[in-house]
Formats: sequence, C-alpha cells, structure tokens
Amino acid sequence: MNIPLPLTKIYITFVNISHGNSPIGESSVDFRHATPTKAKRKLALVIGIGKYQHIGSLSNPENDADDMTSELKSIGFTVTKALHLTRDKMDSVLEEFKKSIQQSDMVLFYFAGHGVQWKDQNYLLATDIPNVSGIDLNEKAINAQRFLNDLCDQKPFVTIFLLDCCRTSYHTTFQIDVQNEKTEESKLADFKEMHGAGALIAFACAPGIPAIDIPAGQVPRNGLFTKYLLRHIKTPNEDIRMILSVVRKEVKQDSKSRQIPFVSDGLLEKNIYLCEQPRRK
Repeated sequence: MNIPLPLTKIYITFVNISHGNSPIGESSVDFRHATPTKAKRKLALVIGIGKYQHIGSLSNPENDADDMTSELKSIGFTVTKALHLTRDKMDSVLEEFKKSIQQSDMVLFYFAGHGVQWKDQNYLLATDIPNVSGIDLNEKAINAQRFLNDLCDQKPFVTIFLLDCCRTSYHTTFQIDVQNEKTEESKLADFKEMHGAGALIAFACAPGIPAIDIPAGQVPRNGLFTKYLLRHIKTPNEDIRMILSVVRKEVKQDSKSRQIPFVSDGLLEKNIYLCEQPRRK
C-alpha cells in the first residue's frame, strides 16, 4: 500500500510549551526550506458521538466524523471510523486501534462528542454515560490522558489528538449541585493540560469552556473547530502546528472570542506534515 509520507521544516517560537497551556497560534514558523521527516504509515481513528441517552444530544459529531474521515483518507491516512459508541464498544475500538500501531507510524485520533473535566483529567463520554459523580468517571468514561499514554507506549513516529469536545466541569454536564457533593470529590483542582512525549493535543476550546454546538438547521453541518480543521488539514507541505495556528485564529474570529482552541505540544520532531506533495524546483 502506497501512502504519502509527511515532510517538513520548522523554525519555531512557541508559547508556554513547558507548562502545557499554550494557546495555538502564537508562534513563528518558517517551512520554506523543509527537509522531509518520514513516518512508516499514517493511521487515524475517528469517533463521533452525538446521540446520548442520558445527557443532551449534539447535532454535529456524526457529520464531523464523516467529513474528517473523508479528508484524512484523501491525504493517505488509513482511517477507522466509529459512531455513537457505548462505553464497552468504545473500549474495544480504542484497544483494537492501539494494537494496530507499529513503531514509527504517524497516529491521529479525532473525537467529536461530549467531553468533561474533573480535577485535572479530561474525559470523553460514550453514548450510554449515566448521570455520575466525578469519582465514577474513571469507570464510566474514557480518560483521554490514559488513552494518549497507551498510544505513546506503542512508540509511534508522532501522535496527534484532535478533540472537538467541551472542557467544562462534569457538574455542568450532568447538572450536579456542587454543594451536594463531597468536598474531596467535587473540588476542581487547577486544570492540567494533557501531555505526551512525541504528541500534540489540540482541544476545541480552553479549559472549563464549552465548545459551540448550534442546533441543526441554523448553521453549517460541522462544529466550529472541525469546520476550520476540515478547511486547512489538507494544506500541502504545512506543519501541523502552523495549521492549528490558522485554525485557532479563524475559530476565535468566527466565535467572537467565545471559543479559542488550545494546544499542548510535546512533539519531538520538527517537521510534521499531514499532507506531503512534491515541491516545485
């Protein structure tokens, strides 16, 4: 199977990378004299969950997942797509994807759906998530940092997480009265950004902030973050960090600053192209 391989060059100044709290877009990057950096294969797992049984449904994730799958396939990714998964099924899909990864693969994970934060962890919610207390999220939801660690343990060339989900407190999502919770369970610690050596994690919004999901019929078919990802993700010979910088600016402008994507950058390689094309001499 012939899969286009990424090539890139970077000269970069990034903001607050050591703290993992960097807003994407505040960087200076020059790719004009890039040298190629190679990955063995390009693998992607795309999950969209909008049909929730016990919490509010979302209008965009299925379209988001369908469109992201199409775009990634068009630039050489082998894509596994899954929609509206229960917790058990989501566990199985994540495990199978992890097992498929070989050393030096480029790995991309995209999720559109409900997400919450509790203490310093980010959780992705399956379609059958019940109304739970924060301490139960480890059993009832997917710990995003733990899944990232699992993927990084496979020693891929690079791991990219694109998470189009809210980052609000679980109290807001599940409509739980904080005063009725035990203090040690409900107290929100300072939000800690996800991180991983060789990984880049891009969130649709800042910690504690919801991603915008406007009812169907009133807006285009995609969530705001995904809308601009789809617009730019196929840009040839462009580093993923620069793509996210452009996405951030456009989401901020479109939302009138109500939504600003954030990134945690732990990439070890300079030159990360999702779409590589031969350069004209």
